[in-house]
Amino acid sequence: MNKNLICILCPQGCPINVDYSENELGAIKVISVDGSKCSRGEFWAREEVENPVRTVTSSIRVLNGELPLVSVRTDKPIPKKRIFDVMNVIKTLKVKAPVKRGQIIVENILGLNANLIATRTVNRVNGER
Repeated sequence: MNKNLICILCPQGCPINVDYSENELGAIKVISVDGSKCSRGEFWAREEVENPVRTVTSSIRVLNGELPLVSVRTDKPIPKKRIFDVMNVIKTLKVKAPVKRGQIIVENILGLNANLIATRTVNRVNGER
């Protein structure tokens, strides 16, 4: 099989062609990578085909906060195939104000070795910090 990618590691945006095979269990093995002008691009393309990962960003409800929502993200990328599982957890969450930027909202979410952290501070309605 073949996949065409545009490298996102630098402004050059190399067009990369990845040839790979997939076994009956769905495991993917990269056969060749062509088009990258550096080893970083080749490594990225291999990872993107074999095990794509993403950082999840979202927002959750804040109780008694100056703002109704606080933005959150995973502190490490998670497997792309688990994004919807993580979002299903996130949509059930509520936190009480105050919330500090960098505060861990959920530790080791779904056992993925990534924490869900707040990306901004939200104070309590009465001004408590």
